[in-house]
Amino acid sequence: MREITLSTERRTQLIEITDRVREAIGDANGAAAALVYVPHTTAGIAINERIDPDLVDDLERAFQRVVGDDWAWKHEDADGANAPAHARASLASSPQVLIPLRDGQLALGTYQGIFFCEFDGPRRRKVYVATLR
Repeated sequence: MREITLSTERRTQLIEITDRVREAIGDANGAAAALVYVPHTTAGIAINERIDPDLVDDLERAFQRVVGDDWAWKHEDADGANAPAHARASLASSPQVLIPLRDGQLALGTYQGIFFCEFDGPRRRKVYVATLR
C-alpha cells in the first residue's frame, strides 16, 4: 500500500489526484484493480470530469448549497461545528473507489479524473492506494 499526503486550503475543495495515483500504483505487476481509499469521515474520493476547471468550482459551490453551513446542526467536535462536512462527504462521495487496470494502467474514461474531496478544510489529509490481484 502507498500513501499520498495532501494539504487542503479551503473548507470545501476538490483536488485532482489522478497523476499521483498513477505514480502510487507504479508497476502494477499484473494487478487487476487499484483501490483508492480516504481514511477520513469528512472527506472522500470521487471520479468526475477533469478537463474543465470551471466544473470543479461549480461542484464545490454545489456542495456548499446542497448542505448549508447555517443549518441548526447539533454535532460539534473539538474544532467546532463540522456536521455539514460529514453530510457533504456522505452525500457527495465515497471513502473509496475501485478502478480497473488495463495493462497496468488506470482504465479511466477520456475525461475522467480521480478527485480528493475535502469538506472540512483546510487540513492535512491522507489517501491510501493499493493494487489488487
